[in-house]
Amino acid sequence: MTPFAVLITIALLAVAGLVLDAGLALSEKVRALDIAQAAARAGAQELDLYKYRTSNVAELDPDRAASAARAWLTSAGVEGEATATVTTVTVTVRRTSDTQLLQIVGVRQLAVSASATATAVQGVTGPTT
Repeated sequence: MTPFAVLITIALLAVAGLVLDAGLALSEKVRALDIAQAAARAGAQELDLYKYRTSNVAELDPDRAASAARAWLTSAGVEGEATATVTTVTVTVRRTSDTQLLQIVGVRQLAVSASATATAVQGVTGPTT
């Protein structure tokens, strides 16, 4: 009976570890997504002002947009990548979540990542009420 009890206890701890640590990893992913979205929006504010003023077209300055997004990531204290085109800014944030119960079976960290894209928009795009 004792080996059965030990195996059941280990199995229950492993399941509890999956539930707890997966929840913590999901929470970390939500934080990463929030940061990625904010960084992408910060980059999407970097318009090519010359083009906007001369032709009234809202296009991004890709170098400044990517730089602004990376600066946002740095100020948030996270690692990630930012790329930009004349229409969009894409940011990817990578984080790790330290495990609590899965350390029992040798899993120390879970890697999470999130990506977000923002687009410069010109004019009103929704209903006015």
